[in-house]
Amino acid sequence: RYGQQAELKEQNQCLTAANEELAKNLTDTQLQYCDLQKENAEVQKNLKDCHAFLVTAKIDPVLGERVGDAARQNESQKKEVMSISADLLNEIKAFGDIASQQRARLEEIQETMRGLGEAREQMVQERENFSSEAAELERALKEAETLLL
Repeated sequence: RYGQQAELKEQNQCLTAANEELAKNLTDTQLQYCDLQKENAEVQKNLKDCHAFLVTAKIDPVLGERVGDAARQNESQKKEVMSISADLLNEIKAFGDIASQQRARLEEIQETMRGLGEAREQMVQERENFSSEAAELERALKEAETLLL
């Protein structure tokens, strides 16, 4: 009986430790998610700045040429704008991929937390049942000892 109680206590401690570790992981993931949101806001701001630059310079974003009768933009500036646009698009795609991975990881952690909570509840119920049975067996033993005396 004491061995089973010790085993249950040890299992409960393991579950508690795992629960704390998962809670820490969840907090870390949430912090990473906040950082990714800030990074996304910066990328969006950079994209708007580049768009404003294109509009100010009267550059057609599709063709990369000046609009109207203005002189053609020199080749190095055109390449720089295209490079920045490509980099921004790559950053946005990378951010989307990272955000998706983090969301999936967060959902896995939350599912694990739910599973651990259910397992803990089951463990507590089993411990209560065991304690009730042990108490009843002790009462029966005392009654038997009384009858034997």
